[in-house]
Amino acid sequence: MIAVIMAGGKGTRLKPYTTVIPKPLVPIGEKAILEILLHRLKKAGVDEVFICLNHFAEIIKAFLGDGSRMGMKITYSIEEIPLGTVGPIKLLEGLPEDFLVMNGDLLTDLDFAALFDHHLKNKSLLTVSTYQRTTKIDFGVIESDKETGNAVAFIEKPEYKFEVSMGVYVMNRKILEVVPEKKQFGFDDLMVTLLQNKTGISLFPFNGYWLDIGRPDDYEKANEDIDLLMSIL
Repeated sequence: MIAVIMAGGKGTRLKPYTTVIPKPLVPIGEKAILEILLHRLKKAGVDEVFICLNHFAEIIKAFLGDGSRMGMKITYSIEEIPLGTVGPIKLLEGLPEDFLVMNGDLLTDLDFAALFDHHLKNKSLLTVSTYQRTTKIDFGVIESDKETGNAVAFIEKPEYKFEVSMGVYVMNRKILEVVPEKKQFGFDDLMVTLLQNKTGISLFPFNGYWLDIGRPDDYEKANEDIDLLMSIL
């Protein structure tokens, strides 16, 4: 397996931690987020990684080097202009027919090999790992009749469940045919385009540990879970 890691974001929501440190290198215990992710990939059998960079690119390159310290090969690709969360993949050369893609700011004990096998068995162009997220509304929710404007139902502090993307995918190289050259193109654009084209998208539900380090609260949670995180390396 070969993996592509998207690590070019500015980490604006994670300030002040990301003022002088790129988000993928923010430490969890004694290891950086991206370092933990790379160790997980190595454990799953990944020995070659492409890392797409933009913001603070030289700092990340200096920290990780060529990957030999972790027993893998790392190749870097630097965007001249921001290309979103999928656009940078179009710049990569030497990708196999199928490859893992993931954000560089997540922590998970997802079985990457099982995800990859699921993708191959389903002969998918895109497989998306999903996680069930529960959102609680801390208010009483009133449902109304659109015609009369009168209340028809009341729910006190309801909870809603959603299947959300974990930011971990497996892609077939053919999918890059719908990605424009040197233009910003995100995962949302990719999903909309494939759905419009009626391209089958495979899902891989997961219910283990997953944390997207997007906000200070997420970062604090990761540090609270340090013992668990170290146990999955």
